[in-house]
Amino acid sequence: MSDVTIFAPSPTLTVTVENAGDADEIHIHAGGQGVWQARMLRRLGISVTMCCSLAGEAGAVIRHLLEDDGVDVVGVERAGRASAYVQDRREGERREVGRETGDPVARHDLDELYGAVIREGMRTGIVILSGPDGDDVLPADTYRRLATDLREAGCTVVVDLSGERLDAALEGGVDLLKVSDEELHAHGLATDSVPATADAMRALRSRGAATVIVTRAAEPLLLLDGEGMLEITPPRVEVADSRGAGDSLIAGVVAGLVRGDPVRTAITLGAAAGAMNVTRHGLGTGDADTIAELRQRVRTRTPEGGEDDESGGVSPDGLASMIDTEEEG
Repeated sequence: MSDVTIFAPSPTLTVTVENAGDADEIHIHAGGQGVWQARMLRRLGISVTMCCSLAGEAGAVIRHLLEDDGVDVVGVERAGRASAYVQDRREGERREVGRETGDPVARHDLDELYGAVIREGMRTGIVILSGPDGDDVLPADTYRRLATDLREAGCTVVVDLSGERLDAALEGGVDLLKVSDEELHAHGLATDSVPATADAMRALRSRGAATVIVTRAAEPLLLLDGEGMLEITPPRVEVADSRGAGDSLIAGVVAGLVRGDPVRTAITLGAAAGAMNVTRHGLGTGDADTIAELRQRVRTRTPEGGEDDESGGVSPDGLASMIDTEEEG
């Protein structure tokens, strides 16, 4: 039995072309929010069951890629097109040259997928509800229903969602919500200052989130739970690619929860995993030993407790000696 269940309605097939000196180098991976969360969880030694829909030829490839990464796949196989994209990174920056958002999940397929999430969630006891690649993949109300039924079954429900899907999940009730300040702003909540962000976080708690984590780009993270506000400062690192940092953050927090840490301790593992992610080009990648070292440099403080010691900076040379050199697309 796995430690964590992830609901990933439409994982993505990613194809990246890179420059390898005198030739092109092509990388093929499974991607998408739930996949990147699963990848980091596996790096941290946490076993994962992923409940997902797998459409067409791309879906068959995605299944094999996930299983090769040690993920237990519970997939609803269906006809049609899967989510996929092709990116050209030969000049250093990501340039998208093609994207397929995939077909919506049909009603009967969604029923099968829904049942699989409930079954696997009851087995693991903790479920991450991740978002689809496109807005039309499945009804937003699916997240309200899942949050409601999973919590009724005694599961811990973790979400990293936005827009209508966030609203729906909150209506069902969640144990842990992660959201960025940009998403809060897009959601119509003022976030131009820490007090305004704190007000928005309190509003989210009143709407159904027991614990709220807000990421603020290069600024410290904020956590609000029943005990009050906590500020978390990750170690300073050189950023290679910021994509996927939030997914690694959630994975690290969930890994801590699986090991029995309270959320205020688990957040330090999440902050370290997020910092690890941005030093690499592969999303949700890194090694557990480096993350453990980075975790020692995470600083937390409460408004009442005053400043901790300054966050320990890591030099580029020092970090390079800590991380492995394998990069995944």
